[in-house]
Amino acid sequence: MSIEEGTLVGMGNPLLDISAVVDTDFLEKYKLIANNAILATEEHVPLYHDLVENYKVEYIAGGATQNTLRVAQWIIGKPYVTSFMGAVGTDEYSKILEESAKNDGVNVRYQKWEEYPTGTCAVLITDHNRSLCAYLAAADHFTKDHLDKPENFALVEKAKYYYISGFFLTVSPESMLAVAEHAATNNKPFAINLSAPFIPEFFTERLMSVLPYVDILFGNETEAETFAKVLKYDTKDVAEIAKLIVALPKKNAARPRMVVFTQGEGPVIVAQGSKVQEFPVQKLSADKIKDTNGAGDAFVGGFLAQYMQEKPIEECVKCGIWTATEVIQQSGCAFPKDKKYPSS
Repeated sequence: MSIEEGTLVGMGNPLLDISAVVDTDFLEKYKLIANNAILATEEHVPLYHDLVENYKVEYIAGGATQNTLRVAQWIIGKPYVTSFMGAVGTDEYSKILEESAKNDGVNVRYQKWEEYPTGTCAVLITDHNRSLCAYLAAADHFTKDHLDKPENFALVEKAKYYYISGFFLTVSPESMLAVAEHAATNNKPFAINLSAPFIPEFFTERLMSVLPYVDILFGNETEAETFAKVLKYDTKDVAEIAKLIVALPKKNAARPRMVVFTQGEGPVIVAQGSKVQEFPVQKLSADKIKDTNGAGDAFVGGFLAQYMQEKPIEECVKCGIWTATEVIQQSGCAFPKDKKYPSS
């Protein structure tokens, strides 16, 4: 199936990842937890300087949605099938981000701020775990008027699929709702990600305002359990949680909701209607795993690359697992560009 330019539009926080292998003392010093993601507060400000001064760092183009679109582009292999909106500064970091996205075939439409620096995310790797601490800076200042510019909203109107990370709920929920409403009115699939436990926990109201529009909800087991606690579900069973979320109220009844939860090495859970499927994940030996940062984003990129081509759900999940497996063997959300997905 030939896939057109501009088929998928994504919005999110474009961040430059500053990645380093650190010891657990470093995490403790800044009150961080392995395999978690948080927004930086005052106490984290010295962290970035400390990291760059005392550890061997790598600068990698990041930001959850942008990562997902880069991976989808890699699988599809045709430039500009995806478009991305988010806010950056006018500094060196924004140039690195834009260049990386364009090289991977993503059509970027950044909102650029002279007043704020480009956002960064400290990616702290301990063993095979990662802790993320994001300093949003310019990314936190995305405004709906950028989305409303005729040349930008034209991308939304042309697109057939939409993907926005849950992280964006902290920035511009009104932009997210505008895209969600367009998708529901025009019967086009709208997907989001829970992204991190703090989203369902502390941004519950914003998440619940957008959930009725969500056709595909992605997340991992920790995010699923946190969301279940917020919704007062009396279960920690991830498959059961997925089934309960599927049944929550929905605006566009013509398109039943699907919930997709990854569980690290555990099986991927897919719930649709009253049906729950589990897909086993190929386990990698520990010496092959470099960095689990980006695994979730990569899974969604692989999944959506097939979903946009109207492939069966089994194929979407299979591709998601394959892309995540490739990405965790690299530093950051990077991938072997010359390697092609062996589609069935």
